[in-house]
Amino acid sequence: MKAFVKHTGLVVPMDRSDIDTDQLVPKQFLKRIERSGFGKFLFYDWRYLNDGSDNPDFELNRPEYKGATILLARRNFGCGSSREHAPWAIDDYGFRVILASSFADIFYNNSFKNGYLPIKLFEEEIEDLFQREAKYRPYNLTIDLQRDLIADEHGLSIRFTIDPFRKNCLLNGLDDIGLTLQHEKEIAAYERDHGIK
Repeated sequence: MKAFVKHTGLVVPMDRSDIDTDQLVPKQFLKRIERSGFGKFLFYDWRYLNDGSDNPDFELNRPEYKGATILLARRNFGCGSSREHAPWAIDDYGFRVILASSFADIFYNNSFKNGYLPIKLFEEEIEDLFQREAKYRPYNLTIDLQRDLIADEHGLSIRFTIDPFRKNCLLNGLDDIGLTLQHEKEIAAYERDHGIK
């Protein structure tokens, strides 16, 4: 998994609450068995018109947000079903950070396992970020995970909190497999001592 230490990127505002996993990845794409390639399906029903062309009114299709890596949304992001395809799509699209006032628990937990950072902020802080994005567009933020700090070039400084275990995993690029492999010598010794091949 790619480590997350510090990231500076363009912010795309998605001024919506309750963005659910059915919108993140619609059901027709859940039949795919590989984890890669889901970015093209992210927000599929919002991104594309019935004829398959880009919806010019959808945020991700607007030219000023091309290459955005930080998604700004409202409360209850990632609600709905627990499909893992949703965080896969977020990661594959290229987002490194999601800022919202709250997240659905399963989506929140799966985000860390996919190497990007979901940050919970107070609603007034989220509102301030929406206003700043509109004022300073194109708007960039820097997220420093080592310092638990969000900053911009206009004097903004917001502290956030992350569980220390999750923080350590992100800083060191450790997914569940990586965590297990930290004990590779002990595992090998156990297998050797117990005749496991």
